[in-house]
Amino acid sequence: MDLTPFKLDIDELLDEFCEEKCTTLADMKRVWLAKKISYIYEAKPTSNSAFFMQSLYAHSIGYMASFGALSQRLGGLYCLYCLYETQPYKPCFKIYLSLGELKRLKELVIDAKENGIGVVPAVVKRMLEKTMFLFGFVDILGCSVTQRVEEIAKLQNKRARIAFDRLFANSQIESYLNMDLGAELELKTLKKMSMEYARAKELAMKEASPAAEVEDVLHINENEKTACDTVESIVEQWEAQKDDFYKQTGISRHNEMVPADAFNEIEQLLEE
Repeated sequence: MDLTPFKLDIDELLDEFCEEKCTTLADMKRVWLAKKISYIYEAKPTSNSAFFMQSLYAHSIGYMASFGALSQRLGGLYCLYCLYETQPYKPCFKIYLSLGELKRLKELVIDAKENGIGVVPAVVKRMLEKTMFLFGFVDILGCSVTQRVEEIAKLQNKRARIAFDRLFANSQIESYLNMDLGAELELKTLKKMSMEYARAKELAMKEASPAAEVEDVLHINENEKTACDTVESIVEQWEAQKDDFYKQTGISRHNEMVPADAFNEIEQLLEE
């Protein structure tokens, strides 16, 4: 997949932003609209959407995390924000940041404050509140986009497992998932009773008086669905639904607790 034209559009956008020595998000929005950058998504690929979005994000992060002029770094941050907000995908693809980029983001906030650009902390705070970021260990500029997408998938799976662990810790869900509904409803006992009932019906028909009206005994031998059949069907549906739950969530029947990750530190870094 050749993403060079898309990256060139971002280069032109940030070149103009820097040439005008812009520093605010309002400036970026003005240049963005003037150059009609939102049309970048009109030519988006029909597949590999995650690869596409992470490539655009990575290119913007390259500017944001660089050691270039402040205007260039700010442009990278604002472009990143606009790319996320205008993307056509639902749910939105999150922005992957390594710990190295996280450190550079902190330094950018500090530099912006020192230069009286108060909108930067507000933008970063909004990005955090909307959980736009995924934080990981892999250096975004030192690996391929494929590696980055794989790392993001691992992070998302890990966070999903952590979320389910926390959910189970505060609810009855785990006990329900581990419950043997057949045992709870005494299915074996019901089966035994059902067999005894069937034998009793058969015996009743044999012992019925030849003179008895057919209608009087016909209902005894009707092949109707028993209570045991109903309960067994419910148990089978219960097990099928549990299997679907495990498949959809990606957790196992013997799910192990995963330690919470340590990437919530960005808020502390920004408050220093």
